[in-house]
Amino acid sequence: MGQDSGRRLLDRVLAGTPVGESPLRHAEHLPERPAAHTAWPEWAPDELVEALRERGVARPWTHQVEGAEAARAGNDVVVATGTASGKSLAYQLPVLARLHADPNSTALYLAPTKALGADQLRAAIDLAGHGVRAASYDGDTPGAERDWVRAHARWVFTNPDMLHHGVLPRHTRWARFLRGLDYVVVDECHTYRGVFGSHVGLLLRRLRRIARHYGADPVFVLASATVSDPAALGLRLTGVECHAVSEDGSPRGGRTVALWEPPLMEEVTGENGAPLRRSAGAEAARIITDLVVENARCLAFVRSRRGAELTALTARRALSEVAGDLPDKVAAYRGGYLPEERRELERALLEGELLAVASTSALELGVDIAGLDAVVVAGYPGTLASFWQQAGRAGREREGALVVFVAQDDPLDTYLVHHPSTVLERPVEATVLDPTNPYVLEPHLACAAAELPLTEAGLEFFDTTAARSAVEALTEAGVLRRRPRGWYWTSQDRPHRTVELRGSGGEQIAVVEGDSGRMLGTVDPESARTMVHPGAVYLHRGESFVVDELDLDGGLALVHPEDPEWSTSAREETDISILSTVRRHRVTEQVSINLGEVEVTSRVVGYLRRLPSGEVLDQVPLELPEHTLRTRAVWYTLDDDVLRRSAPGGAGLEPARVPGALHAAEHAAIGLLPLFATCDRWDIGGVSTARHEDTGEATVFVHDGHPGGAGFADRGFAALFPWLAATREAIASCECPAGCPSCVQSPKCGNGNEPLDKAGAVAVLDALATAREAGD
Repeated sequence: MGQDSGRRLLDRVLAGTPVGESPLRHAEHLPERPAAHTAWPEWAPDELVEALRERGVARPWTHQVEGAEAARAGNDVVVATGTASGKSLAYQLPVLARLHADPNSTALYLAPTKALGADQLRAAIDLAGHGVRAASYDGDTPGAERDWVRAHARWVFTNPDMLHHGVLPRHTRWARFLRGLDYVVVDECHTYRGVFGSHVGLLLRRLRRIARHYGADPVFVLASATVSDPAALGLRLTGVECHAVSEDGSPRGGRTVALWEPPLMEEVTGENGAPLRRSAGAEAARIITDLVVENARCLAFVRSRRGAELTALTARRALSEVAGDLPDKVAAYRGGYLPEERRELERALLEGELLAVASTSALELGVDIAGLDAVVVAGYPGTLASFWQQAGRAGREREGALVVFVAQDDPLDTYLVHHPSTVLERPVEATVLDPTNPYVLEPHLACAAAELPLTEAGLEFFDTTAARSAVEALTEAGVLRRRPRGWYWTSQDRPHRTVELRGSGGEQIAVVEGDSGRMLGTVDPESARTMVHPGAVYLHRGESFVVDELDLDGGLALVHPEDPEWSTSAREETDISILSTVRRHRVTEQVSINLGEVEVTSRVVGYLRRLPSGEVLDQVPLELPEHTLRTRAVWYTLDDDVLRRSAPGGAGLEPARVPGALHAAEHAAIGLLPLFATCDRWDIGGVSTARHEDTGEATVFVHDGHPGGAGFADRGFAALFPWLAATREAIASCECPAGCPSCVQSPKCGNGNEPLDKAGAVAVLDALATAREAGD
């Protein structure tokens, strides 16, 4: 389409918006980047180089050879360059060269998603030749094939879950493979953050320990999107020093990046009469409809499974009014689909049968979709790294492309589209993970002891100090037994099944059509209470179902086909108690900020039924089991005098306004924390109260949503005042009169967004800023 195609496509999608109501808040053209080539390494096998040349790779880019040379020399390496920069070649060259040279050599490839692993396996088979025997080993691999993989495969493509459940606990059956293990490839390693990243970091340490048991010392080759400190990320994930390759030698076409704020809807209001904007999903559907009419290949990233389904469905309906064949050019793609459904959609994408796909982040790291003309990011994906990873799917080499970021009705999204430099100029975040988190470390050490007895020397693969404390706690609890040679697992059952790497806390919930017995998909247990509670509307590939029954113990949600005019959203009640205060800063005598351990108790108490316009029909009560979470939180307290005293120095609030002011400030703070911590608003939660029983004062909590914490509250404590200043600006600059989803309303509020006091929230945050100045 040429270099100007991004601007042309932007003009096309803007043409359909009403005159005088342009949703465009900012557009910027990012220039193209020329290629930096170098020669093939002398050690690369001639047949491999020829195979790559036949596939269009005439010469490698500089970062590909730098990474390959480092790995070939025995250095652990992390290649951190942009989307579509050919990072795969940096590990394909040394791995395939070694496998060709030594018939006993083996390699392991780990991907965070099945789609990515399947795509890289296809590429490896295409390049490898007959002697390498590359094979997949994941949850979709039939039992008979698994036996063959263990016995014969030399390059195994799997994921962290399968390594944890299928390889390490049965390592004696993998002895041949582990004895020859020369390389471990960890692809898209920037996705391993938070609690999931902490789990994977410990999993990789367990793998290193087991490999050493069989006499192997594999080289780790990590591939990542651009991150702020790739060497530090490599060290935190693997436990070994990594050489960082970050100078990107790949060419990139120019891209037009548009920041887009959907308009306010007239005559439609949300909860408590608040104004509503068109949803990001509806706006994305309209944009991809225009792009498909233009015959442009595009991908829309939507934040939720339901949102992806609705976006695709809305676009298909609009296209059916244009031409009869166009609706078939659009599809949804998300996690929870059955394996055969995913493979068919991936094939259709690769072969160009589909022009547009509405996807969750499942395709952010999925198949290598070349030559996309546009990407629509409907709702901020939580981190700049993810945003640029998604945006990078648009454009290849000298082809121009369009990237549209569509803001959700959410404080952070609103802030970002009105502050373009925050998106376009800010460096990507540090990747936060903590392998010393005792909630994560202890169960992994139990798994390690069940695999091989733990010794003092074995603790060196982990953080020795934290590991020794953890094994002592496990021994005291009777989980491990200390003997002269080390620590032993005491049970007949393996502990691996109780450790869920992705934090789901148990087996997946199967969603089954009651009358036919047809399995539609799966939902993780943490999401089940809010996604498939009785009465919930559940979408699957354009079909609508209503949940009849949820059996959490049995892992089953029964549904029936129904297409009601409303959607559903769960409502929760949350209580919080302080277990310990880790850090406390008394800003003034009347204001303090704190970091510590808390216990959060939540229960789903009902759900709202909403019309497509956003209008709320009613709230239906529910009774589901409560959920308890021990985690970390940051909180601030204000005494009554600060709240009641007039400015300057006080908030000037009557007692009746205090709950709504604190509640609004809490909501907005949760929405803005992702600017200061590598998290998503769904990774965190909050509670506010005019008088908390543990503090005796008005208190606002923001807590991590994962057991033991994931580092988000700690970062919030470290950046509390810049975070709250951005929160105050986001509230004050919103054009609504009394609070809306763009500033202080929350999509996951357990109290139906009541009470909320927008002006009171600004007053509270101003009082905190004044207290800081007085404290300084």
